Amino acid sequence: MKKILLVFGTRPEAVKMCPLALELKKHASFCVRVLSTGQHREMLSSVMELFGVAPDYSLEIMAKGQTLFEITEKVLRGTRGVLEKESFDLVMVHGDTTTAFAAALAAFYARVPVCHVEAGLRTHDIYAPYPEEFNRVAVDALSHICFAPTERAAEALMAEGKREDLVFITGNTVIDAFRYTVREDFAHEVLDFARGKKLVLITAHRRENLPVLGRMLRGISRALAEFPDVCAVYPVHPNPAVRAAAEAAFGGNGQVKLTEPLEVFAFHNLLSRAYLVLTDSGGVQEEAPHFGVPVLVMRNTTERQEGAQAGTARLIGNTAQSVYTGICEVLGNREVYMKMAHAVNPYGDGHASERIADILERAIEV
Repeated sequence: MKKILLVFGTRPEAVKMCPLALELKKHASFCVRVLSTGQHREMLSSVMELFGVAPDYSLEIMAKGQTLFEITEKVLRGTRGVLEKESFDLVMVHGDTTTAFAAALAAFYARVPVCHVEAGLRTHDIYAPYPEEFNRVAVDALSHICFAPTERAAEALMAEGKREDLVFITGNTVIDAFRYTVREDFAHEVLDFARGKKLVLITAHRRENLPVLGRMLRGISRALAEFPDVCAVYPVHPNPAVRAAAEAAFGGNGQVKLTEPLEVFAFHNLLSRAYLVLTDSGGVQEEAPHFGVPVLVMRNTTERQEGAQAGTARLIGNTAQSVYTGICEVLGNREVYMKMAHAVNPYGDGHASERIADILERAIEV
């Protein structure tokens, strides 16, 4: 039996790692432990409760105003403590968070092999997004086995010198999560607000976009005014700068409903019923195509180029004019919209966790 430590600390990590934790626990070959760093405290615990995954270890590192320096130090020291309490055969981390980077570094220092889930995403700009691009490149460099969500990601890893026999294309585990979260009988006040209209879902809070967030949101407001049959919901990040920009751009706008951050259950169900997504984040670019919802990415580059290549997503930049133009081009042209809505989702079929477990089974047999 192999002992595996799964480490995650943010809500997006939990959404993508909980289905994997549940799948691995089905296998008698694995003894699975879960380490929650608490990089996102409240948002993280609600996701774990939804999936029924309880942490075996909790670092609870979150502190008001903490910096990347402090997060890295706390996760590094905390993970070291766990690795000193128990002997593990593998440490599994996900994606591009500071939790993933620091936990992978701790495992490397402890000479425990690292497996990276969602490996190989690249923008090839170390500051875009920041610090995620550095984190994922560093984690891949530290990893023994890389689970790439797509062929493009696998090719990026091998181009950087990763051994072909240690890179596996699995799809993205976020698609697996929908089996646990999306319900036909879902009801929510946002659906009442949007009744009879096309619902646009907005997520915007990237660190590097904060200096231009106000103009991005003004571009959205201007575009929505062109389409009275459309309304939007914007779950606003608790960052005071994000909240101030949202209020300035949408305060008093009857087409836009500002809400508190949504639990993953509500977010996935609203996403499944949306007409269009406007985002500057990463995971939503993978999630929305599963439901045939076009994605407009308010950034100048993305590590998820597969969506743009497949036609499920478009990069529209982050200026007021580019956001306005990008939205109008899709909402105002039925042919363009339908082409995006019917593009094939490049991010998987909902069985990534099973593939990862099977690969680890075979690795154990060898």
